[in-house]
Amino acid sequence: MDSSSTYSTSIVETGDTDSTWRGTTGQRRTWQISCGDVVDRDRQLTVKVVQGQVVLVGPPGETAVLSYDQLVQLRAALREAADQAER
Repeated sequence: MDSSSTYSTSIVETGDTDSTWRGTTGQRRTWQISCGDVVDRDRQLTVKVVQGQVVLVGPPGETAVLSYDQLVQLRAALREAADQAER
């Protein structure tokens, strides 16, 4: 992959509350992080909390390629999901 490739760094939050990305987790159960694949197509990683467990769903049958900013978002989503799963 070309090191000059860029990916968007958007995140979509879904769940039971209207909290923002930088806010509290509330009852949010799903986080979606934009990423790419090895041929630069737009894809998504999804982090979910299901019955007290954190589930990471990648692009079906593909490899997820993340920029530094996307990794920061994934780390934050995983941390929030883990905190929520403990409750």
